[in-house]
Amino acid sequence: MTDALMAVNAKTSRAGADLLRIVRINEEIKRVVGVSFKINIMALNAIFLAKRAGTAALGFGVLSNELRVFSQDLRTCMESLTGLIHGCVDEVSIVLKDIRFTRLLRQTDQLTTNGSVVPVLRQREIENDQHERRLSSLRNQLKRALEDAFRMVELGGVLAKSAKIEAAYGQSFAPALAQVSGEFDGIVEEIRDSLESLRRSAFFTGH
Repeated sequence: MTDALMAVNAKTSRAGADLLRIVRINEEIKRVVGVSFKINIMALNAIFLAKRAGTAALGFGVLSNELRVFSQDLRTCMESLTGLIHGCVDEVSIVLKDIRFTRLLRQTDQLTTNGSVVPVLRQREIENDQHERRLSSLRNQLKRALEDAFRMVELGGVLAKSAKIEAAYGQSFAPALAQVSGEFDGIVEEIRDSLESLRRSAFFTGH
């Protein structure tokens, strides 16, 4: 096997692995969206509970509303990640198609002696490079969007922990408020763990 064909095979293997990693990232993003929806419902219930508790839970009510806004912002952020994921899938699919076509051209070039395939092969390689650069750009955009989401979740964690503190001032409602705030904290931590696992994806690290 020639060096050129070996390089094509290596590219095929890398692009196939990228496609699998993208699918896994997309599944994790869908999971985060589901969890953020749960926060929204919990926040609505918490706001209702805070109203029942009256002035003793004013701070808890404000924080619950902020957590509701957080869940909506997080879903919007995840939608932008999903858009980038779809772009990555499209680009990897094109790269794989390009690689297959390039392999056929190289094999044809080896069987012919008049060099007629060479210009077509060169043009194809230029297009391959363009698609790989586009994929690299999308990968960087996705990584930055993921970091933005992570910072947002850090803020959500602060809100959830603050709600736990405010729950202590809820007088007779304190146990119920503490339970809700504990659930907020647990869910935000769950989202943080999901985003941490995405940051470690080999799609970004290359390992």
